[in-house]
Amino acid sequence: MGLVLLLLAYIFNFLDRQILGILAQPIKADLHLTDTEFGAIGGLSFALLYSVLGVPLGYLADRTRRSAVVAGSLAVWSAFTALCGAATGYWQLFLFRLGVGVGEAGGVAPSLALIADYFPPDRRACALAVFYLGVPIGLAGGTLLGAHIAAAIDWRAAFLFMGLAGLLLAPILLLVLRDRHPAAASAATVPVAAVFPLLARKPAFWLISFAAALSSLTGYGLALWIPSVLMRSYGLDLLTTGNFLASLILIGGCAGVFGGGWLADRLGRSDRGWYAWLPAAAWLITAPAYAIGLLAGDPKLVWLLLLIANGLTILWLGPLNAAIQHLVSREQRATASASFLLINNLIGLGVGPLLIGSLSDALKSAYGADSLRYADVACTLFYLLAALMLLLSIKHLRVSWIDDTSDPTI
Repeated sequence: MGLVLLLLAYIFNFLDRQILGILAQPIKADLHLTDTEFGAIGGLSFALLYSVLGVPLGYLADRTRRSAVVAGSLAVWSAFTALCGAATGYWQLFLFRLGVGVGEAGGVAPSLALIADYFPPDRRACALAVFYLGVPIGLAGGTLLGAHIAAAIDWRAAFLFMGLAGLLLAPILLLVLRDRHPAAASAATVPVAAVFPLLARKPAFWLISFAAALSSLTGYGLALWIPSVLMRSYGLDLLTTGNFLASLILIGGCAGVFGGGWLADRLGRSDRGWYAWLPAAAWLITAPAYAIGLLAGDPKLVWLLLLIANGLTILWLGPLNAAIQHLVSREQRATASASFLLINNLIGLGVGPLLIGSLSDALKSAYGADSLRYADVACTLFYLLAALMLLLSIKHLRVSWIDDTSDPTI
């Protein structure tokens, strides 16, 4: 039950993120925004406080009730999502998305620590993969619901609907979700100032964190901008784009996320290096699949290649998050995850959407409406660099891995 509730909360996390991407064109037209300005709203505004506040909120979760931190965070980000529908200009929308980031900062790291408490090591990557099904389900749901609500009413109503729905879920989480190891504020808890130096001495942490960050740089950027590419370069309308993307994200994303966790748990029993091998191999295929897919002329071929890319690009979520959990002891898990997410999101969310938007504006004089398509393709090269970093992390991961055989089972 706990895993199901955490999954529902995480679905809302990505519903609220992806709705911005599918509504890019009507929002830009209504508020008169450039690609660069919208890229800042879609990435930088969200990432600024989301990344930084994740560490103190993760530490708070380690010392208090992790479940309460998750429920409170859901309420905050949902309220700001609803407020986005009332924005009348660039700075208002920027600040409201900043508020969404403040709320979501306290959602992921405590959830990861709760799941690590619920499940034993040999089932942990698979359990985390179930949690991370919230990414494709949320992305697909945000795309589909955002498109249909905006088409039926307007883009503002879509934000209001998503925000209110999240606010209804928050008290349910608070009442039903339970910590497996409450009172993490015991004497065993290590101060936050001591956790990061502990991680910093482990090369596996840095290589995994920066590899994930480079993957997220491209992944978050493409998630925000591919809807606009389909409308600008392929002439699809809002509803067709929503249906097109929702189908490939849901099918490919769910298969990739769950498959990655399942394989990592099985292959990783004999060699912990598989937790890095699997994502690295996936990214080496993701880069050409995205690049060829975005340049293809036939929409059916585009759908097939993006289906493959969407499945492989997020295969890492279960394996790498499980690996981070095993670099520290139990009472440090939320703080360690928050440190990992700080790097991942500050680079991934903070740079990716803005970089693609800026590249698009720079290429507009040469490529016109297709400038966004070529900006997307250029950023797929980061997947190759991410794969290389993971391959370098394998030997360090084997050395730094901490097995906790005392973890409970459920």
